[in-house]
Amino acid sequence: MKMITRRYYADKLDAWIGKGQIIVLVGQRRVGKSYILKDFIERHKADSQVNLIYVNKERKQFDEFRTHEQLNAYIDAHLKPGLHNFILIDEVQEIEGWEKSVRSYRLEDDIDIIVTGSNSKMLSGELSTLIGGRYQEIRVQSLSYNEFISFHGLKDNDETLWKYLNYGGLPGLMQIGLDDDDLVWDYLRGVYHTVMFKDIVERNSIRNVSLLKTLLRYFADTTGKLNSINNICKYLKSGGLDVSIKSVTSYLGYFKDAYLLSSVERYDVHGKRLLESNEKVYFGDVGLRNLIAGGEREGDIEKVIETVVYRQLLRMGYKVSVGQLRAGEVDFVCAKHNERVYVQVAYLIASPETEEREFGCLDNIKDNYPKYVISMTPLVRRSDRRGVTHLGLREFLINGF
Repeated sequence: MKMITRRYYADKLDAWIGKGQIIVLVGQRRVGKSYILKDFIERHKADSQVNLIYVNKERKQFDEFRTHEQLNAYIDAHLKPGLHNFILIDEVQEIEGWEKSVRSYRLEDDIDIIVTGSNSKMLSGELSTLIGGRYQEIRVQSLSYNEFISFHGLKDNDETLWKYLNYGGLPGLMQIGLDDDDLVWDYLRGVYHTVMFKDIVERNSIRNVSLLKTLLRYFADTTGKLNSINNICKYLKSGGLDVSIKSVTSYLGYFKDAYLLSSVERYDVHGKRLLESNEKVYFGDVGLRNLIAGGEREGDIEKVIETVVYRQLLRMGYKVSVGQLRAGEVDFVCAKHNERVYVQVAYLIASPETEEREFGCLDNIKDNYPKYVISMTPLVRRSDRRGVTHLGLREFLINGF
C-alpha cells in the first residue's frame, strides 16, 4: 500500500524534532496515529545518521512488553551511539511505567522520543508531573475532506462529499474501499467495538454495558444540541433506566478519555465569558456517529454537517465554543490568538425565513469580527449579506475561510 504523507501532522512532528520534548500523538483508535509513525519512519529511514527504534504494542512480537524494564532492555539493545536515535512507541499506555522510560531517555543526547496513546488520561495528574512538563501533545483526527479525496483517489464533487459525510474519515477505509456499502459499515462496526470494549469497558471495568451503549446512542441522536447531565438523567429515567448523575458524568468522561466524544462549552458573546452549565457533544469521527445513530442521512444531515464543520475548525487551529446570545445561539465562536470568527451552520438556505434565522443571529453580534454561514445550498457561491459571508460546505472544507 502506497504511503500518503499527512502533511499537516508530518510538519508538526518534524518541527519538534531536536527540541528536547517528548512528542505525544493522541487521539481515538484508528484515526491514523500508527500511520503517522510509519510515515515518519519512511521519511527518515534513508538517513544514514538516523537510527529508528520502533515498538508497536499492537504487534504480537511486542506482546511480552508489560513493564518499563522490558521496554528499557529492548531500547538499550537497539541504541546506536554516534547516530541520532528515534524511539517510537505505539500505544504506549499499554506498558506499565512507560513514563519512567521516556523521562530517562529524554535526558540522553541525540535521542528523540515519539509515542502514541488512545487515552487522554495518559498525560494527566502525576504522570504529567513525572515527565516534568517536557512534552508536546499533537491531537490526531480522522481524515479531513482534502485528505479523504487524496487517500481514496477521488475528485471533489457532490458524490465524494456525500461519501465523506456518510462514512467519515477513518484512514483504514482506504484499504477497504468505498464501493461496497456493507464492507464499509462492517469495518466501522469493528472499530466501534474495539474502542468501546478495549478503551472504555475494559479500561474502566464497566459492568453496565447496556447503559453505556444507550447513553452513546443518546449522544448520537442529540449531536449538536445543548445538553445538561440533569436532562440526560431525566430522559433515561423516562425510558425506565435507573441512572444517577454520577454514573452519567462518569460515562461521558470515559467517552471523552477515549476521544470518542468531545464537548464544546458555551460562550456568552455579549458578556465575553464562558458559561458553566450545558454543553454540546460531538463525535470524533462522523462515520462512527452515523453507525451508532443508524438510519439514513436525510433525517439528520444538519447534525452531520455541524460535526464535520466543528472538526474542520479544530484542524484550522481554533478553540471552539458555542455562542450564547440573549435571543438565541450561534453554532460556533472560534478563537485563535487575537482572532475571533463566528460560524453558523445550516443545511439549506431555501426560504426568506431560513435566511433570516441563520443570518439574523449573526446580525445581532455588533462587533467587527468575521461572520460566516456555511451551508450545502446548491450552487451557492461565496457571497456577502450585510457583512455576513455565505460559504458552501465544500469550499469551506477545501479552502477554509
